[in-house]
Amino acid sequence: MKDITTNPIERLQSDMAEFAKERNWEQFHNPKNLVMALSDEVGELAELFQWLTPEQAENFPAEKRQALEHELADVQLYLLRIADRCGVDLIAACDEKIAHNRAKYPVDKCYGSTKKYTEL
Repeated sequence: MKDITTNPIERLQSDMAEFAKERNWEQFHNPKNLVMALSDEVGELAELFQWLTPEQAENFPAEKRQALEHELADVQLYLLRIADRCGVDLIAACDEKIAHNRAKYPVDKCYGSTKKYTEL
């Protein structure tokens, strides 16, 4: 049984590492291969939305909900595996990136705009 006090990200990374080790897949889980696999999964996620109108995408079809959940999970799990293999603290990296984006996109300059920071 898993320790429920463990950080959820660390638990998922541990589960993915164990999954790969049990199957002798660690040899294939280098960052390059993992990024390529992540790209494939993002493509599969995009395919679910490809021909939907914006309104349909906002109200994703219930009959495709499980496929959506599985593709989102695949993307998340590969991303976590890449971070684990590269020694990146994903939470710290996200916190730093949000702070960086706040500085790059100040509310008073970008509110309601789709302009890139270089155009503000």
